[in-house]
Parts: sequence; C-alpha cells; structure tokens
Amino acid sequence: MSAKHDNVKPLMSDGQVRLVLDQKGLDAARRSLDDGAVTPSYGPWREDIIKLLNDALATELVCVMRYKRHYFTAKGLASPKIADEFLVHAQEEEAHGDQIAERIVQLGGAPDFSPATLVQRSHAEYDESSDLKSMIRANLVAERIAIEAYTQMIMLIGDKDSTTRRILEGILAQEQEHADELKDWLVD
Repeated sequence: MSAKHDNVKPLMSDGQVRLVLDQKGLDAARRSLDDGAVTPSYGPWREDIIKLLNDALATELVCVMRYKRHYFTAKGLASPKIADEFLVHAQEEEAHGDQIAERIVQLGGAPDFSPATLVQRSHAEYDESSDLKSMIRANLVAERIAIEAYTQMIMLIGDKDSTTRRILEGILAQEQEHADELKDWLVD
C-alpha cells in the first residue's frame, strides 16, 4: 500500500476482509476548501509532481516552437506533406502543454511559461536544421526523449496522483504515434 493510503486498510472481522475508508482523511477533505481538488491524500508529493509537470510543460513548449520553425522552413519535394504534419504535431504538442498547465493549476501550482528558463527546463532541444532529413531526425530525437521522460514520470507518480498519471499516459500515447510517423519518414 502506498504511503498516502496507510490509513485505508482492510478491516478483519470474523476472518473476513472488509474495505473501509479512512474517516480522518474524509474529515480533512471537509476543510481547506481553497485547495479545490487537492485533498490530504496527495501527501508530500504534490510539489514534486508540480515540478515534474512544469518541466514537461517547458518541453512541450520547446517542441511547439521547433515544429513550427520546421513547418515554416521545410523545403524539398516531400516537404509540403511533411511540413503539414509538422504543423499538426505542433498543434498536438500545444494541446499537451495546455493539459499540463491546467493540471498544474488544479494541483495548486503555477504553470511556468517563463521564456527566460524555458530551454533550460526542457528535456528536449530546440533545433534550427535547414534540411528536411535533419528536421525529421531532430524531431524524432525529441519525441524519443519525451517518451522516456513521460514513461519515467508515470512510473514515479504511480498511485500518488492517478489523475496526473492518466493525463501523462494519454500524452505518452500521442508522443509514441509522433515517433512512429517520424521514423517512417526517415526511411522514405
């Protein structure tokens, strides 16, 4: 059982297991209404989760900028089709960032959109490639980094915050789709 649910234990009665909720936790949920959805069950992990999410937000924003640059600068025979996909990826990355920022606020944090620290906090890099194959490769590297980062975040969060975990699992699935598309373009 996780630390946040130490008080939620099966109750043994006549050899039978009964599941009961922690009444102290329920009582605590009646207080601190300004915390919104953040209840005592979040335990000591909330700030760590907000930090992880802000770094993921920075990554998504850098990815949006990289994909947008590639959309506008892609040249070559295959570029119109691929450039259009770069734009779609940029829009999907922006939607990921919006989901993450919204979750940060729900957790009582502040989403960090500061341009001054964006690149330092991002897991992925910005790219100024000028040829299409290099653009595809840079985006594939960034998607693979995002996949690894989200996988690690999901494992770290585990059952500490099931809502954030589900959001990240949805984003991870889309990042995997992006990586598969980019890999296919490299072999074309």
